[in-house]
Amino acid sequence: MIENIAVKYYNMGYNCAETLFLAGNEMYNLGYDEKSARLFAAFGGGLQCGDLCGCLSGAAGVLGAMFVPTKAHDVAELRPYTQLLIREFEKAAGARKCIDIKPRLFVKEIRCQNTIIQGAIALENTIETIRKEAR
Repeated sequence: MIENIAVKYYNMGYNCAETLFLAGNEMYNLGYDEKSARLFAAFGGGLQCGDLCGCLSGAAGVLGAMFVPTKAHDVAELRPYTQLLIREFEKAAGARKCIDIKPRLFVKEIRCQNTIIQGAIALENTIETIRKEAR
């Protein structure tokens, strides 16, 4: 589901962070336009230096967009939600840092598409868990 949306945006030329944000925006009807993805431009490629994977940054942006109506400090649940996302992402991608993920998932012909798919699945699993716990 969401991984197909993510691959669509990635194939349009968006980076990993932009892609995950746009896929989450579309999947969960968050109401942002494509211009909003610019906020995540510098997060791609692990903050442009192989650090924290842009997929994880973009997915965290989706959580903020979904669950923070005012500001982060007003939402006590944001910390456990983000920690859950990080655990799901590490389980799916094997690490947090781009530099550690790339040797395992990067394929020259499709670049970071495998990581995009794993990040999208981690985001979807996180949101499903959050929604189940809220019931």
